[in-house]
Amino acid sequence: QVQLVESGGGLVQAGGSLRLSCAASTTIRDINTLAWYRQAPGKQRELVAITHIIGSPHYADSVKGRFTISRDNAKNTVYLQMYNLQPEDTAVYLCNAIVRGVHTYWGQGTQVTVSS
Repeated sequence: QVQLVESGGGLVQAGGSLRLSCAASTTIRDINTLAWYRQAPGKQRELVAITHIIGSPHYADSVKGRFTISRDNAKNTVYLQMYNLQPEDTAVYLCNAIVRGVHTYWGQGTQVTVSS
């Protein structure tokens, strides 16, 4: 069982920045996949950024060049650094972990609101 706790959301003006954190209850060193999703009201949950143990991270086209996902194994934390935020980035952001390619865990989410 892995518990994920997100933090760092809030209200920001367009063009601003935020850094989201997702703290895991266990070591993330062996977690194959860590990702950030988001869900806006009335919309489907969408993948924002994903990182694997091996290989480069991948991003949704809408956030490429603005968002960066990173993992700190020493702190058991995955981050999402977000720059140049826009109103369309407003959503609940959720952390996701896939362990051994089978078990999927979700955090409770953190709200990001971008005002125009």
